Amino acid sequence: MLVAQNEQGQSVCLVEHQAVVGQKFFCLGCGSPVRLRKGQVIRAHFAHVSLKNCQYFSENESAQHLQLKTGLYQWALKYSKAELEKRLPEIEQIADILLGEKLALEVQCSSLAIERLQERTRSYQQAGYQVLWLLGEDLWLKTRLTNLQKQFLYFSKYVGFFLWELDARSQKLRLRYLIHEDLHGRVQCLSKEFPLGVGSLLALLRFPYRRQRGLVFKGKHDVRLQDYIARKLRYQSPKWMAVQAQLYQEGRNLLTQSLDDFYPQIRPPQSRAGFVQVQQDVTDYYANFQTYYQQLARKDEQYLYPPIFYQTILKKNLI
Repeated sequence: MLVAQNEQGQSVCLVEHQAVVGQKFFCLGCGSPVRLRKGQVIRAHFAHVSLKNCQYFSENESAQHLQLKTGLYQWALKYSKAELEKRLPEIEQIADILLGEKLALEVQCSSLAIERLQERTRSYQQAGYQVLWLLGEDLWLKTRLTNLQKQFLYFSKYVGFFLWELDARSQKLRLRYLIHEDLHGRVQCLSKEFPLGVGSLLALLRFPYRRQRGLVFKGKHDVRLQDYIARKLRYQSPKWMAVQAQLYQEGRNLLTQSLDDFYPQIRPPQSRAGFVQVQQDVTDYYANFQTYYQQLARKDEQYLYPPIFYQTILKKNLI
């Protein structure tokens, strides 16, 4: 933590003030004692003597977390009102950064329980705050979307499903957008990077909610998909066994399906638990997506577009 209270009840911010060595400091949330730590590797920060009675912090922060939080705060201050480690007593949380009055930025560098993430997000939402989670290196999007990463996904009609990543080493804010999954469960998407500290942070965070011109990419199809599915059935993959059972009820067999029957191979993410960051109704998007590709005559390639494209083209009956 970078902000604590001294014995006189004053807030001391290590990003803005020189802390006085020897003073006693306390957590702004729980009031428990914290120690000032200063070292060669990790920046000066406060750490709880004991986290046992603190409901605001579950663990002491990593060097990456402290570095990224400090950088974001200093960046935000250039163009906007920002508060570091803002205590929000009505929801018993401390926002890493409160941008303006109602936008909370949370830097998440380590894994956490999905239930805890959902609880924290809904607390923000119910109190009228918007929360943006920005992910540290251990949570970056790799080959596949984990169930936890799906709970960090946001949605916009202009860029589809997206999430934010922070890179402490290259000093970049990275947007992963138009996120889709193929039938192997692998991610296909676009990426855009922004240098930390350049331009208005608030303006960049609004990027996914602005109309983008010519936003499209060509997905990678698997021409040997049927062989892959046959192997999965041989090893009794729960996912493909469930598909096979459904087709049996319809009088069909998964192993006799043509490659075209699996079109489109690349699809928007699905989550049985829903998407806690997504407050819009995305039902029409899924329906428009499927309808568009079903009406295409050519099924040997697939171009991916933002949700507004499918809505517009189907409304105008341009296929």
